[in-house]
Amino acid sequence: MRNTGFFWDEKCFWHSGGNYALTAPVGGLVQPLAAGGLPENPETKRRLKNLLDVTGLAREMDCLSAEPATFQDLNRIHPASYLENFKSLSDEGGGEMGLRTPFGAGGYEIAALSAGLVKGALLSVLTGQHDNAYALSRPPGHHCLPDWSNGFCLLANIAIAIEAAKSEGLAPRVAVVDWDVHHGNGTEAIFYERDDVLTISLHQERNYPPDTGDVTDRGKGVGLGHNINVPLPPGAGHAAYIYAMDKIIAPALEAYQPDVILVACGFDASGVDPLSRMLCSAETYRLMTRQLLKSADKLCGGKLVMAHEGGYSEVHVPFCGHAVLQEMSGSTIDAGDAMGARIAGQQPNAMMEKVYANLIDSIAKDL
Repeated sequence: MRNTGFFWDEKCFWHSGGNYALTAPVGGLVQPLAAGGLPENPETKRRLKNLLDVTGLAREMDCLSAEPATFQDLNRIHPASYLENFKSLSDEGGGEMGLRTPFGAGGYEIAALSAGLVKGALLSVLTGQHDNAYALSRPPGHHCLPDWSNGFCLLANIAIAIEAAKSEGLAPRVAVVDWDVHHGNGTEAIFYERDDVLTISLHQERNYPPDTGDVTDRGKGVGLGHNINVPLPPGAGHAAYIYAMDKIIAPALEAYQPDVILVACGFDASGVDPLSRMLCSAETYRLMTRQLLKSADKLCGGKLVMAHEGGYSEVHVPFCGHAVLQEMSGSTIDAGDAMGARIAGQQPNAMMEKVYANLIDSIAKDL
């Protein structure tokens, strides 16, 4: 068994979105959904926590909260003007500062808490409190730019945590692996011209944002070569994800030799996610986690931190998350996969798997 920290807080479930139907603003010819709001809703995360409680896996981990990220923490990434505007709108009852990022009253404090959970998880691993850790952070963060919120993301959670750790001299070299189905454009942009953070994004090509995440975007200046994008075609499936982990991500981590590995852990590559067209199962996430644990054990004393990002299937996210946490903790408690058989039956055939493998080989060759 590993000593796994699980950072969560009920208040993060209280973040509220606006009047949307999926990602389309309600009005005109767009009818409101029965549940209302954005697909980024609390239920996927709450149901994950509930499943951990019901199976007993939560009792095998150290479940705790963390202090909100401070203004100083946030200001290392976000300009004071952005933060002050966010706080003002939050105090006035809510608003929206970018693209598809509505929030209600108290949104600033909840977002700071979400960033604080990631910071707490990272520091706990770097200081030896936990072997590895998972932050059930909400709202997510990997699309957020320093001065512009984007794609449900109000603060750049992972970047904030990294800079907090660096301010304490705890993480000279950090690797970020983003397997959310959408490109991690915010994290990429923040570290694009730096060589002390390696950013890797494995995503569905041209999903969101549609104009970022190209394989040729490799960093700039001293950061050249320290950004890796692995855009996969829709429907690439389980085998392609596992092959990309083995062929591209594990070698890149070994070449970089990080002090810690962070994961932007989105579950929206699920085969039943409403915002993607990929075909991952809980087993996909289990095996990707196993690969990263192997890399972390070899390279950085097992230091692995997961920060929850996307994932919009209320049925499937809990099983994907449970598989990840079972693997991280080394527990024997297995929740299975309620959608596993369906997703397995929809995988690409052998001919298409070869096509995707050749694509991954070509990306690896050019790195």
